Amino acid sequence: MYESLLLAGVVCLSCLLIHPPGRAQTGSEHEPVRYVGGVGIDPAPHDGRLRPPVGVANYQTFRANRTHPERAEGFGWTYNHAPMLAYWNDTFYQEYLSNPVDEHIAPGHTLIATSRDGREWSKPVVVFPAYEPPKGVTVPKGYHGYMMHQRMGFFVAPNGRLLALAFHGHAEDPFGPGGIGRVVREIYKDGTFGPIYFIRYASHGKWNEKNTSYPFYTRSADTGFVEACKAFLSNRLMMLQCRDEDPGPKDFYPIKGDVEALSFYHRKDGKVVALWKWAMCALSADEGLTFSKPVKAPTFTTDGAKAWGQKTPDGRYAIVYVPTTHSEHRYPLAMVTSDDGIIFDDLLVVHGEVPPRRFFGRWKDYGPQYVRGIEEGNGVPPDNAMWITYSVNKEDMWVSRIPVPVRYRVEGPVEDNFSKMETGGHILDWNIYSPKWAPVRVVDFPSAAEKSLELRDEDPYDYAKAVRVFQEGMKAEIGATVLARQADKGLLDIEVLDRFGNRPVRLRFDADGQIKAFMGGAWTNLQPYKPDTWHKVDIAVNASPFGHFSLTIDGRNAIDHAPLAEAVLSVERLSFRTGPYRDWPTRETNNEAKHPPLEGADDPAPLAAFNVKTVRIVSAS
Repeated sequence: MYESLLLAGVVCLSCLLIHPPGRAQTGSEHEPVRYVGGVGIDPAPHDGRLRPPVGVANYQTFRANRTHPERAEGFGWTYNHAPMLAYWNDTFYQEYLSNPVDEHIAPGHTLIATSRDGREWSKPVVVFPAYEPPKGVTVPKGYHGYMMHQRMGFFVAPNGRLLALAFHGHAEDPFGPGGIGRVVREIYKDGTFGPIYFIRYASHGKWNEKNTSYPFYTRSADTGFVEACKAFLSNRLMMLQCRDEDPGPKDFYPIKGDVEALSFYHRKDGKVVALWKWAMCALSADEGLTFSKPVKAPTFTTDGAKAWGQKTPDGRYAIVYVPTTHSEHRYPLAMVTSDDGIIFDDLLVVHGEVPPRRFFGRWKDYGPQYVRGIEEGNGVPPDNAMWITYSVNKEDMWVSRIPVPVRYRVEGPVEDNFSKMETGGHILDWNIYSPKWAPVRVVDFPSAAEKSLELRDEDPYDYAKAVRVFQEGMKAEIGATVLARQADKGLLDIEVLDRFGNRPVRLRFDADGQIKAFMGGAWTNLQPYKPDTWHKVDIAVNASPFGHFSLTIDGRNAIDHAPLAEAVLSVERLSFRTGPYRDWPTRETNNEAKHPPLEGADDPAPLAAFNVKTVRIVSAS
């Protein structure tokens, strides 16, 4: 029949390809969302060979430290995971849960860190301590202590109160019969916390005020707090995030089926799009009172690492997820965008770095994972950007700032003068990877009137990185003014990349005081460099067949028409990085292979710092 209709011109072939016979239209309950880009990842490199959105900044908010807890959160616990994010009272709030070593092994508590700008974060403090049962209440047979587990963490109530929430349960299985209940406390504007209450007891047990450690929320004399708690309990979409720990009595939740870790957003037509792990999705037309049957979105490749969907500040939509089914190797963290919240395109890498896992722990999968953003109603930062949070290696906490509109191309020449940027502020059009011990920022150096981009590094197992996307072209003329604060330690790799992350041009300010180039499969000394001395580096790249590059340092020809380190068709990025390129762990690395803590991981390495004053780039096809 369809062949005859095609011949008659009644239907088009492209329509049949998108909506084949027997399937309803994309955007319906049969396929709420679709990725149409066709671009997948290369599983070998950590960034998947994906392009980055221009200007994304990755900031580490917490770095675990076992032997020097005072440099971390005061406990020295090294399993840290499942962060949440809110923006309230002109402040970012990040909540995450933590165990001493392993996932789902007692004890467990929940912490909160704060930031005024999203870049500099406070030392985390415990908001929900490890559970201590009342006298006479013992751990049931088959369980091993108490742990925390929660799929949501914040609620800004209609009356303006900010609630923090978490869930207590029995280790190693807090779900269903192992659950105790959800706890709540208020966060006050001065940063202090109110008393802890239970807001809901787990429905599978006979839990109440007599056999638990905290009173029920209705006992509070603060009517505003009680009102905020009731508003949370009556918010179907917020409450639906709590289903995983405690599915409740029969028909309490409108969702049926094996789905986990809800994320939701409203489409322009008012319908709610629900997203879960493993690319499961559904629709609601009545604010979560009922949902369509969850179905798997066939065009989204992902696993159990959580997905996050939201409407972005520019009125478009984004889904952030890990586009691989390698559950133990959760990288890269990527995103797709949409005009309508239905059809998504342009798979881009948000966080493509996987540093070494410093501490072994059970189920500590590699990579950036368990992404969450700011839920609808939980605040809107004023900087016209999308903010997300996630853990890396289930060890450290991170956030990313994604400017909108999301774009991956740059047109025209680059003329960056850091003196025109805010000291310590957002670095316009630069992609930043900024660990706690290897920060990237604009600084007043050499003076407040003449600023520079600084990459500091005292992390023994990570590095600072700054990347400038420029107009893609076969040829590029690149100029940068670079200074090393020392010449006897550290290194700065300067690389030119193509759209896939290939590195045809590789230069290095090395720890032996030499500027080097990678040629003929080896590093070649070009000339010495002096500490605290600005060096003008000019690179001419030609990516035509038998591509080559030339290099001038301080006006002197250092390289002329040298072969590229690897063949490319074009170039589009300039990278500065304070450590060598890494490709470990690989997809074959066993995340459950026990290993001792990496040597020296808890102590800063000798500081190395590098500054970049100006960057100029002109490219042509």
